[in-house]
Amino acid sequence: MAKMGRPSIYTDELAATILGRISNGESLRSITMEPGMPNPDTIYVWLLKRPDFAENYTRAREEQADTLADEILAIADETPDSVTDEKGISRTDSGWVSWQRNRVDARKWVASKLKPKKYGDALKVGGDKDNPLAVTVGTEVFDSVLENLALQKRLQKSKK
Repeated sequence: MAKMGRPSIYTDELAATILGRISNGESLRSITMEPGMPNPDTIYVWLLKRPDFAENYTRAREEQADTLADEILAIADETPDSVTDEKGISRTDSGWVSWQRNRVDARKWVASKLKPKKYGDALKVGGDKDNPLAVTVGTEVFDSVLENLALQKRLQKSKK
């Protein structure tokens, strides 16, 4: 029986190109929109069917997080746009500042999701020797469930 659908265009060279571009900060969406590139669904099939590609894709995404962190530093080092008001006073353009803040925030958010151990928010839950962490389990919900079950049994018996 013949296979249906378009044949896969997977090659090691194409995979290396896509993974290299991802690790250099490009989005999969922008890469796959270009002529000659596979569509995103094809990439997702490759991830499912090719363990070596999936492993390299994971690594490329982690490298992408590092690239985004480098871009944040580059954005922070850019010279601000300035505007001159009607009095001839030059000041930093507030619209430019907002745009830069959005650029930085977007990169921070994506980096924190791609590589959470390095760029994610640190969450520490614990105590110390003077104030140890205590876990208290309330029994109210459990007691309520038991009462409800007992009530259901009584109702079933009364129906018989």
